[in-house]
Amino acid sequence: MSTTGDELVRVLATLANPHRVRVVAMLARKRYYVSELARELGISRALLQVHLRKLEAAGLVTAQLELSDDGKAMKFYEVTAFAYELTPHSVAAAAETLSEREKGTGE
Repeated sequence: MSTTGDELVRVLATLANPHRVRVVAMLARKRYYVSELARELGISRALLQVHLRKLEAAGLVTAQLELSDDGKAMKFYEVTAFAYELTPHSVAAAAETLSEREKGTGE
């Protein structure tokens, strides 16, 4: 299945942030709940939540709420299996499918 231009732009823009690349790298090893992942990365939970929302919107991670033994709701994140081929040909093919909104951004 080929990647659409809009999807490619969304994924690349999402991964253009070093924090989000680190989050994906951590989640590639195992799933984490938010507080644990924030501690491992050395960033605040609030900042981590911002990055996780962007990663989730791009389809790169998923979340699942679970109850701990003491009844606390814990949100676990895990990486979604993904693979994007970046070659001149695949980028050119994706560019042909860009929506008009994306074509006119000038970025």
